[in-house]
Amino acid sequence: TEMAVNGASSHAFAHILYKALLFMGAGAVIHVTGRRKLTELGGLYRTMPLTVALYMVGAFAISAFPFFSGFVTKSMVVAAAGQDHRALVVLALTMASSGTFLHTGLKLPYYMFFGMDRKLEAREPPPNMLVAMGMAAVLCIAIGVFPQPLYALLPHPVDFEPYTGVHITESLGILMFTALGFVLFLRALDPENTISIDTDWFYRKGARHFMWLAEKPLARYEKAVSDVSETAVLPFLHGTARAGLRIDLNGVDAVVNGVARSILRGGGALRKLQTGVVTHYALAMIVGVIAAIAVFAV
Repeated sequence: TEMAVNGASSHAFAHILYKALLFMGAGAVIHVTGRRKLTELGGLYRTMPLTVALYMVGAFAISAFPFFSGFVTKSMVVAAAGQDHRALVVLALTMASSGTFLHTGLKLPYYMFFGMDRKLEAREPPPNMLVAMGMAAVLCIAIGVFPQPLYALLPHPVDFEPYTGVHITESLGILMFTALGFVLFLRALDPENTISIDTDWFYRKGARHFMWLAEKPLARYEKAVSDVSETAVLPFLHGTARAGLRIDLNGVDAVVNGVARSILRGGGALRKLQTGVVTHYALAMIVGVIAAIAVFAV
């Protein structure tokens, strides 16, 4: 529907802002402390109050709190699904909103900025990082308070009012019950000192299987080929080579050398006929002429 397209477009725009703010807030903590795990963080609200406040703006925006950018865009998407009578979609979006607030708006900031004080030496990030986060936070609040400029840019005319009693109470009800669940199950949500699986899992597991393939089946195949080669193929080739060598030495070379010796002996005999004496050549010519005449006369 037109409202769904408008909701998706506006939420994509808002998503860029609050997600950038959240990344910058978490990045500021990593930059200052050098720690990335929630099990290594805590108690930073004392030394990084501005970072906490700016991060929470992004957390409230992504959780669709009223008067933040996510509320005026996400509620349009949910309303579009409701008007189109898609109950399962509405339920999925509502559960996603609750889960997002539980993870990004409660668990992460609690264990990162509050929780157990790890006595980390921390301070506010450099001014340029604070300015960037401040600009994103201002836009998240401005869009949430004054959504009409954003609505004016959408592809279809907007006939939607986010700040109605129903929208606000529904949103706050979901968020408050999520916060209550977080408090009740806080112990169960404690982070564990584990390693998050990333894309390196694929080549680590792939390398393990590749090494197994190289060390087991391929190694056995290579050994089998080597054994056959050493016990059957190489002896056959060596025997064939020796037989060929004997044939070459005793057969081919003998014939070639015999022909060469015959030619040398014939050449030596013919060389004796070449005396270099002219009278001998003249006598031989006369004898030849007489012999030819005798032959033809008969």
